[in-house]
Amino acid sequence: MAARKPPFDFAKHLAERLGPLGAKAPFLLRITEWQGAPVPVLVVKERQYRDHDEAAPGPDGQRCRARPVLIERGNLAGDPLHRCLPLLRRIVEGVADPVGVPLELSRYLTNEGLRSRGNLPLDEEAGAKLALIFRLQDRIKDLDRVELIAHRVRQFTREEAAYWLSRTLSFGPIANRWALSGLRIMLGGHADDKGVQEMLERLRLAA
Repeated sequence: MAARKPPFDFAKHLAERLGPLGAKAPFLLRITEWQGAPVPVLVVKERQYRDHDEAAPGPDGQRCRARPVLIERGNLAGDPLHRCLPLLRRIVEGVADPVGVPLELSRYLTNEGLRSRGNLPLDEEAGAKLALIFRLQDRIKDLDRVELIAHRVRQFTREEAAYWLSRTLSFGPIANRWALSGLRIMLGGHADDKGVQEMLERLRLAA
């Protein structure tokens, strides 16, 4: 009789496999808890670097090296999280380490995995896609539209995801707000639009 495979050790995997990679990853997906919010909360953070001109001078008067800063790009919890969970798993399943070995991040986007608390390293493609989904679903009450947006963002290339995310972040508060509003309609239609269900069913069959 074959020996039973030991259960996956999430804590050990987080500490030993993912922790060192998280220190340099362009994006992180944090599994956490917020007071007053459904448990768990998923938070996407992007790693950015301060310009050398903005860095404070060191003791010798020279500019210090740019320091990494983690900036929150969006969050997801409650019913929208559970509706989008299968799509989120598909997005992260291709994330690998520098030599191409998959990181098995999709394990964490299951009922068991979501009991963990920690940071998952994401590459640019997965990070940009999750950040877009998290930002676009905010303020949308119709879960069909939320799921539709997630399906369509998942189909983006890495370049498309990075471009559209930048349009919602880099052009000032007014232009960023307009970009979010326009993308919500472009990817998820209008509220009460009968075409939302038709397109969603088509994408579910193709997924």
